[in-house]
Amino acid sequence: MSSFDDCIVFLLAKAYQKAQGTFKRLTRDLGLTPVQNLVIMALSEEEGVSAGELGRKLSLDNATLSGVLDRLAEGNWIVKEPADDDRRVLSISLTSRGREIIQTLVSVRDTVNEEVLGRLKLEEKLLLKRMLRDLQK
Repeated sequence: MSSFDDCIVFLLAKAYQKAQGTFKRLTRDLGLTPVQNLVIMALSEEEGVSAGELGRKLSLDNATLSGVLDRLAEGNWIVKEPADDDRRVLSISLTSRGREIIQTLVSVRDTVNEEVLGRLKLEEKLLLKRMLRDLQK
């Protein structure tokens, strides 16, 4: 075994490349990036959140999130409006176009999960997900 085969950074990077490549292939026609998909899916669970809350939930810095939100708004996927309780804060919600694509994105997510994790047993899938969550802490 070569040294890079034992390097966690290399192993995680290769797994990431496979997952992202599969995701991009399946969403090419939608015109959404993986991060844009992530934002839409988060908003499908909780709309009307502030940009700051969304960034914390998704672990995205303000500069990255700002650009993603601008592109999603330009594509009519989301709307950014001043919050009712504080006009300085932006409230982010899906447009009807954004809501209409949710089922497609869920289907893509499920397909990607199956393609990437399909060779693993259920216990291995659960363990891998738990370990990846633990590594984020």
